[in-house]
Amino acid sequence: MERKTHDAHVEDAVHALGRSGAVMAPRAEAEALAAHVFGAPVDSLPPGTEPGDESATRFQALVARRGEGVPLGYLTGRAALSGIEVEVGPGVFVPMIVSEATLASGLKAIADNPAPTVVDLCTGSGAFALAVAHHTPGARVHAVELDQAALDYARRNSARRTALGDTPIVLHQADVTQPLTLAELDGTVDLVLSSPPYTPDEAPVPAEFGVHQPRDAVFGGPDGLRVTRHVVETAARLLRPGGTLVIEHGPFHAESVPGLLRADERFEDVSDHPDAYVGHPLYAQATRSRPGPSTNRRA
Repeated sequence: MERKTHDAHVEDAVHALGRSGAVMAPRAEAEALAAHVFGAPVDSLPPGTEPGDESATRFQALVARRGEGVPLGYLTGRAALSGIEVEVGPGVFVPMIVSEATLASGLKAIADNPAPTVVDLCTGSGAFALAVAHHTPGARVHAVELDQAALDYARRNSARRTALGDTPIVLHQADVTQPLTLAELDGTVDLVLSSPPYTPDEAPVPAEFGVHQPRDAVFGGPDGLRVTRHVVETAARLLRPGGTLVIEHGPFHAESVPGLLRADERFEDVSDHPDAYVGHPLYAQATRSRPGPSTNRRA
């Protein structure tokens, strides 16, 4: 094998990932893979040093797999969201960096409440719920997930975050499409967060989502709204008057998800928001209507 410095390996990876078309940020991902394999960020290693043959071979193999669309989180075993790290791998959806904005809106909605009740529907790895518990220690956070593999990741991540000192969350293996899910919390919840599967079944998507990640966590029926409709219904039941729903929908539903909320008299102050990177529609936010005539006004 040709001997190269760590820096040279990263540069080769940047070019390879860029050519693959599978990666939006080739340099950032090449550096993340390098730090994973070499044990430290490349810029912290002594200049001019060369990795051993075994490490170099492993790095090149991971770069090749990333170029095929295998999620970065599956290759490193972890993903970060809002300052916390969660374990991920085959069988669970990898939290997306664009979801930082979804989470930030939820956290802003409860910023003045020292002890909010929060529900994360379709929690997957638990990232939203655990980030809320991390940033709002007084919160009572409930997270709902149906899939057993994803729930196993959420349980491990919850145990790890609790061991690190975060407030424990309550995990529920339950189906958000069932009408009595978390019925004991009806009318008491301050914030519902959700990133349900929202991609229409026949929509063309990169291999990262269409091949490698669990189908049930990506695709949401012919129009992509099969689970979303249930999330809206469940949120309307769970939220107290004045409580907030923040629901991710991606670029497919810039009109349809806000439309669902505006058509429901139980919600008001409906707004829609883009991601912070390329400006694609990302999430909708609404307030549970207060007693009295509903304005259902647009924010």
